[in-house]
Amino acid sequence: MIQRTNIPRQRPFYIESDGKPMGGTPQHIENMIYLLEPLNAWFADDPEVFVAANMFLHYERGNRNRHVSPDVFVVRGVPKEVRPKRRNYRVWEEGKGPDFVVELTSETTREEDRTTKRAIYQDVLGVSEYFLFDPFEEYLHPPLQGCRLTSGTYRPIRPVKGRLPSRVLGVHLEADGDLLRLYDPAAGRWLATPQEQQAEIARLRRELDELRRRLPPS
Repeated sequence: MIQRTNIPRQRPFYIESDGKPMGGTPQHIENMIYLLEPLNAWFADDPEVFVAANMFLHYERGNRNRHVSPDVFVVRGVPKEVRPKRRNYRVWEEGKGPDFVVELTSETTREEDRTTKRAIYQDVLGVSEYFLFDPFEEYLHPPLQGCRLTSGTYRPIRPVKGRLPSRVLGVHLEADGDLLRLYDPAAGRWLATPQEQQAEIARLRRELDELRRRLPPS
């Protein structure tokens, strides 16, 4: 009789997950979703834009410890869809790093966001735009701050009507209480959150049902 031996699955060399549930408060998680889904919708028709949240990003080939995990990041000029699907992001394979990063800062991440990560995004990855948002307005004053890479150094982004413009995205970022919203300056409105999208779909369905009820029978 052949005895089966359980062979443990080999761990991937480049980290895909730390094995922990997504950290942060409900406000931090909600902000990630409220940024990720509207950005995916905003770039839906562009196959060369990749949007991700809370994904391990490796930036030194052969060194599994050289990584960051931005709350939200956007890369222009790389395929949105690849096969097999990305389980992490490896800069040397993709050909470039992120163009845009948002970190949702908290008590445990505020120093790292303003020092270590900032240095990596500026000096190692050359991220064009870096934004920080404090949902509770406890650690950042003002709670929304942004900087743009200019001659190799981050410079503060000047507000426009209380919003911070992103050249990478083509939208403005704006704090709305404990939410970070994306504003379309051409349309003069915020990009819809998932809840707002569902509410709009429900409204349109009600209007369609009402119209059908008013039509004379054929």
